[in-house]
Amino acid sequence: MDFTMTQAQTTLGALTRQILADRKPAKEFDRPLWMDLAKAGVLCAALASSAGGEGYGLLEQCTILSEIGRGVAPLPYATCIAGAASAIARFGSPALVDGWARPAGRGEAVLTVAFPDGTVHTRASPSGIVLEGSCTAVPAGIYADLILVAVDGTGVALVSPSDEGTSVQPQQIAGGPGAGHMCFDSVRVPTERVLADPAAARWLRERVTVGLCATQLGILERAVELTAEHARTRVQFGRPIGTFQAVAQRLADAYVDLQAVRLTLWQAAWRLARDLPCPTEVGTAKFWAADAGHRVAHTAVHVHGGAGIDVDHIVQRYFLAAKYHELTLGGATAQLLDIGSALITAELDA
Repeated sequence: MDFTMTQAQTTLGALTRQILADRKPAKEFDRPLWMDLAKAGVLCAALASSAGGEGYGLLEQCTILSEIGRGVAPLPYATCIAGAASAIARFGSPALVDGWARPAGRGEAVLTVAFPDGTVHTRASPSGIVLEGSCTAVPAGIYADLILVAVDGTGVALVSPSDEGTSVQPQQIAGGPGAGHMCFDSVRVPTERVLADPAAARWLRERVTVGLCATQLGILERAVELTAEHARTRVQFGRPIGTFQAVAQRLADAYVDLQAVRLTLWQAAWRLARDLPCPTEVGTAKFWAADAGHRVAHTAVHVHGGAGIDVDHIVQRYFLAAKYHELTLGGATAQLLDIGSALITAELDA
């Protein structure tokens, strides 16, 4: 396993950071910034390899996502590009690729994903499938032109908000690109808008998960940098607070957590990029991004003291973004149970 950044990763990361540096962070999805990334080729470049041509892939996407996290920009790159558009490019027909994946790469269409986990059910129809149920907190759901609904055992249904029986209500979510509560009342999805490959739903879930972990890495990395700088410059009792043992220990723990997030993310991304089986690696990356994210976010606020709870202070933006990704990825117990199940399955298969 090689953790060395490629030239493409380095270039895309630097370009993304430069574009984000020129913009003030927004609270929700920033469409003008999204279009700036599209014009610079950051969106479409990452789709090239998924669409079967020469270009960039998951590792480059993770580099871009890490920079988006550092810039605390609430953009739906993980769900739109690394997830939905790439899944269509991988499993969809040429018509779907031309109709949705390529426009998403040009910034002309916003795609997102929904993982109902049992709250949406399907039944067969003569022309496709019918969706029934609802899904909460769909990332960027209120802005999406197309939603990929991953239904275990069925595949991935491509649903438009304009489809009869589909409704989207805005939900108040802090730290992310907005959210929508989606309801499906006998929504008919034609066969040509279903990614019926048995591997499609899992493929999509794993890549969105790794994408969220990459974003969390960037958030935590910058939060640790800001906190370390504050500890060096904030003087109390005649000395920098970073020289006090308790503060130094909190910063050291945050650094260790950050390195664990970095290592587990790139391990999972590297294996996924090569289509190697990696359920435990993805689960481990998910665990660390959520669990360590919680600790690092709270360390940043605590070390900043009174400034840390000021909603106008920049550290609050990182705290909210880290909490958003922590809660989106899920609690530690669920991740450990999933990892345990994967290990048991692997042992039985052996």
